Amino acid sequence: MSADAAKPPEHEEEEHITEEEREQAATLTRLKSRIVYEIIRQEGRSELSRPQSSIWWSGIAAGLGISMSLAMEGMLRVALPDTDWRPLVENLGYSAGFLIVMLGRLQLFTENTVTAVLPTLADPCRRTILGTTRLWSTVFLANMVGTLFAAVFWFYSGAISPEVGAAVLELSLHVADWGAGETFMRALPAGFLIAALVWMMPSSEGSEFWVILFFTYLIALGDFAHVVVGSAELFMVALAGEQGIFKLLGVNLLPALAGNIIGGAGLFAILAWGQVHEEMED
Repeated sequence: MSADAAKPPEHEEEEHITEEEREQAATLTRLKSRIVYEIIRQEGRSELSRPQSSIWWSGIAAGLGISMSLAMEGMLRVALPDTDWRPLVENLGYSAGFLIVMLGRLQLFTENTVTAVLPTLADPCRRTILGTTRLWSTVFLANMVGTLFAAVFWFYSGAISPEVGAAVLELSLHVADWGAGETFMRALPAGFLIAALVWMMPSSEGSEFWVILFFTYLIALGDFAHVVVGSAELFMVALAGEQGIFKLLGVNLLPALAGNIIGGAGLFAILAWGQVHEEMED
């Protein structure tokens, strides 16, 4: 008798699965999204209750740390030959700042657009709305202070070589040359990808490094706009006297901010909440 003939038909194997086991399997499948949602929602509630001074200093540290993305990209651009494949390696540098900030549990604005909005969607009252507004504004301003300090340091300290400084300015001018509409459209996928990264973190225990690297590398490779990294670039352009700071804020920074919020909080968080909120009420 052949080996194939000895195997029971596929439908006979399925008969060994009881109805109770099928229900358990379905329950476990549903729980995956619900558990991730609940982890992020509880993290958001924890962030909303943190002292404002802690949020402020953590946000400044995040702004300083995220500037390493720009510096690392400049270092790789100088170190690599000017070839067609250079961007594939150079854009890995973009992940450096995100790894520092996210593994260091620092306050990055685009993360909180997801973690804080989930408890607000679950309980849209005056307390949660005001708490989310306070958190967002504090983290965003602190991130901007951090990236401004970092830009001043990179520009005036001499900590990086003139060649790397020129490469950093070249990268920054590329972002500053985008118009408002282009910046906004490039910011939408960046916000969504950061939100997707936040959604995946609870289920990626032990692989956080690679998850962060993949998503942020994708942002860099797609030439998308992240408002916090972009602010470091825009401050570099302003310090170099290439463009005025008010033009950069109005044409580049604010559209990037709006795009990241809509792409992250407005789109992803609502979709994430929408797929599980009825189950959470069961």
